Amino acid sequence: MGKLIIAGIGPGDRDSMTIAVEKALNAADIIVGYTVYADLVRADYPEKESFTTPMTKETERCQIALDLARQGKNVVLICSGDSGIYGMAALVYELRGETDTPEVEILPGITAACSGGALLGAPLTHDFAVISLSDRLTPWEKIEARLKAAAEADLSIVLYNPASKSRPDYLSRACDILLQKLPADRPCGVAHAIGREGENCQLMTLRGLRDFPADMFCTIFVGNSMTKVINGKLITPRGYPNV
Repeated sequence: MGKLIIAGIGPGDRDSMTIAVEKALNAADIIVGYTVYADLVRADYPEKESFTTPMTKETERCQIALDLARQGKNVVLICSGDSGIYGMAALVYELRGETDTPEVEILPGITAACSGGALLGAPLTHDFAVISLSDRLTPWEKIEARLKAAAEADLSIVLYNPASKSRPDYLSRACDILLQKLPADRPCGVAHAIGREGENCQLMTLRGLRDFPADMFCTIFVGNSMTKVINGKLITPRGYPNV
């Protein structure tokens, strides 16, 4: 019997990958993943057999990884960012069910909230919420309720999957919801193409964010009532100088 490791590869560059994940990929018989993510690691592991599936084929991808491990292969199923934050870890456990075979191990990675926050400064030093704007698996009504709750709780907010070709206006819709509770001049930031070619970040207000042309490579940061810009960096204090 082989083993299945679900590994978060971080934002995409090898320097941001954990040592544990790199060791797992070196020891793997086969690497399984979404096509785009597999392409990020293929050049570093050219001798490895790989299996990929496109977007919307997550269940098939995870089932194949489990089947390969049951056949005696050491399999690494890769996820961008962290394997348990909008990743495949939970789905693998669901598909494996109450059995103990194959052996499954989860290796964490750096999620975009962390890597994007580091680009922008330190926007998540206090409590925060992470919300995906994709309604492929979550009804928009539930996303809207979560946005309202996060704003009412004065949390810093990180938005994943802010827009796509089929959802070009979702970020503006989310901003309209937040603007019902938050001031238009609330400091915000966008991290784009984190760890990849063209990496960049921008600061703006919530009003400006509403009309920002975001895509799926953007991670959005909305500050709380304490967030401010210091020397070009987005900072959310926790209050240490006041202790």
